[in-house]
Amino acid sequence: MAQVLSKAGERVVATRTQDASEILGSNTRAELVELDQKMRRDKCLKLMAAGVTIFYPESCVIDADVEVGADTVIEPFVQLLGRTRIGADCRVRSYSVIQSSQIGDGVLIRPGCVLDGARVANGAILGPYSHLRPGSEIGEDAHVGNFVETKKIRLGKGSKANHLTYLGDAEIGEGVNVGAGTITCNYDGVNKHKTIIEDGVFVGSDSTLVAPVKLGKGSYVGAASCITDDVPADSLAIGRAKQIVKEGWVRNKRESQRP
Repeated sequence: MAQVLSKAGERVVATRTQDASEILGSNTRAELVELDQKMRRDKCLKLMAAGVTIFYPESCVIDADVEVGADTVIEPFVQLLGRTRIGADCRVRSYSVIQSSQIGDGVLIRPGCVLDGARVANGAILGPYSHLRPGSEIGEDAHVGNFVETKKIRLGKGSKANHLTYLGDAEIGEGVNVGAGTITCNYDGVNKHKTIIEDGVFVGSDSTLVAPVKLGKGSYVGAASCITDDVPADSLAIGRAKQIVKEGWVRNKRESQRP
């Protein structure tokens, strides 16, 4: 390249470097991968020198702009991408992928979590297999658990959504318990709508909250309810059909089908 530029009458300048690998080029995909591996290993070494524990650094993918606090532990096969910031004394367990997210101190991220543009406050617990999409703000000491997906929400201090739940376009207060299988129905086919859940609310398992809707402070939602209207504070809302039991129905049907 220098010869080509010289013949073209362009100026060529030599630069002295302490590390020759910093100026290496790549002409094949294999060479590109080799350079990438070296750069990422150097990033891991710098983080470890600053007090971060990284098990099997050769298995991790950590971008150059990532910052990690001291005494944080990164397990094998973790990806920290973009402008991710992770605080001190955290643990990021294997197979988690974190993209351009802000993680506070003392956060536990269990295996298989995916975070993209999320903010997680101190002491929160995520996973396993939680998916935090852009706009997710998880409060201090909050829990987002197994197969829970969030998008554009604020989950208050100490609130919990531990199992099989979708929370989208929602404002959730402190000390809220969201039962397994709960869904915020935020999309009507044309527009997105907001769900508001105030402090201390208990949402029973398998509930659907059809936005726009508001659950008042300290209210309860019975399991398997479909909530379409606002619920006043300290009230119980139940939105399901009354159970009917027809004794002997199966026996009678079986007998009627005999030849």
